[in-house]
Amino acid sequence: MSGNTFGTLFRIMTWGESHGPAVGVVIDGCPAGLRLGEEDIQKELDRRRPGQSEITTPRKEEDKVEILSGIFQGKTTGTPISTMVRNRDVDPGKYESLRSIPRPGHADITYEMKYGFRDWRGGGRSSARETTGRVAAGAIAKKILALYGIEILGHVVELGGIRAGSVSIEDIRKNTEKNPVRCADPDAAVEMAAMIHAVRSEGDSTGGIVEIISTGMPAGIGEPVFEKLGAELAHALMSIGAVKGVEIGAGFKSALMKGSEMNDPIAICDGKLRMLSNKAGGILGGISSGEPVICRIAVKPTPSISKEQHSVDLRIMKDTKIKIQGRHDPSIPPRIVPVAEAMVALVLVDQMMMGGFINRSRINEVRS
Repeated sequence: MSGNTFGTLFRIMTWGESHGPAVGVVIDGCPAGLRLGEEDIQKELDRRRPGQSEITTPRKEEDKVEILSGIFQGKTTGTPISTMVRNRDVDPGKYESLRSIPRPGHADITYEMKYGFRDWRGGGRSSARETTGRVAAGAIAKKILALYGIEILGHVVELGGIRAGSVSIEDIRKNTEKNPVRCADPDAAVEMAAMIHAVRSEGDSTGGIVEIISTGMPAGIGEPVFEKLGAELAHALMSIGAVKGVEIGAGFKSALMKGSEMNDPIAICDGKLRMLSNKAGGILGGISSGEPVICRIAVKPTPSISKEQHSVDLRIMKDTKIKIQGRHDPSIPPRIVPVAEAMVALVLVDQMMMGGFINRSRINEVRS
């Protein structure tokens, strides 16, 4: 299986399966001199880990990170950083009856078609458990970006048709982590949580929309043709298993606008070129404009549901009905927030290194 690596200069490779001994990531290309400890990574993994609230999967994993290489005396050495999280609360027995029956909405059937063999324990490599490594790598990328004044903020803007009201950057900073659905609008958050409980009681699931905003962005990041910043972000975000759509700035609403409505006026503010609006989402011609970069992702409903579904028993090639057991999130968007933030961070660090914004060899000690 190929396709387990991401990035050009700041490059990662995730490894491990849902019910294997551990999952992890190798980060290649992190500059030397960055002050880094397990606590920097752990705080992000704690946001992603299962069992953190009553609306997530009841699977209990501490997701305690171990740094195996690339750090000496509290700083990165410039060599590959390897991190590992051990799987503790595994229960593959729930999947025994499904070893020959692909679950609708999952990658079971396509893995079977491509490889003729698959790890049926919770989806194996296709499980959302794989994103643990992305979040660990993203924590390092976020720490680098913070040295340059860049902050990445994700929040749920829609869940099961319930839409959050307009919120400010400060609202996102202040409110998102205060409720289990990670919505910056407290009133909408209450409705979303109630809706998730209702959907779960029916044996079903729901999807939603997550917005990721990168503030403090300098102008000039990204390449103008095939390696546009927007294209790289879309690639990164679409590589997350549950994501079915990406938009930047006004996104699909731009198709309904006139040019006079879509174009962001340009002005001089405090001696600097600025856009007076940001429908472009901080990217023009594939290059960052200096305005916040705004992405949104459409996240599908969790495919593992306890309602009866139609499938096929591949051993005897006959139609069958299944009800999926196990421990699953009734809604993915709340836990996908730190994953989406991580993927955006990985793109920005990689692009900034390629553009010369970040020294590829070492982080300036004054900054760190």
